[in-house]
Amino acid sequence: QVQLVESGGGLVQPGGSLRLSCAASGDIFSIIAMGWYRQAPGKQRELVASITTNGNSNYADSVKGRFTISKDNAKNTVYLQMNSLKPEDTAVYYCNRASNFKFPWGRGTQITVSS
Repeated sequence: QVQLVESGGGLVQPGGSLRLSCAASGDIFSIIAMGWYRQAPGKQRELVASITTNGNSNYADSVKGRFTISKDNAKNTVYLQMNSLKPEDTAVYYCNRASNFKFPWGRGTQITVSS
């Protein structure tokens, strides 16, 4: 089965930036759409950004204009550039297939936005 490993999280002040990476164990991003999800304590997991096989992206209203999803098929890696971070962005961030058919979830990476 495909394995997904997220990295790049940490503690950042409001208004700061982080770039997350999602590395996959196989050559999959050329044939499947991928997304970044997040889950805050006490809240449902939500899709915040997705990217199609052709490289077209879509974003949740809450992050549009601040986050950018991209990918490098040759490196089997999906990225999430997060700018102008807000405290409400605090969550564990995961990557996975942007469909109802998911790979096993990775451990995610924690993003904490606080002063």
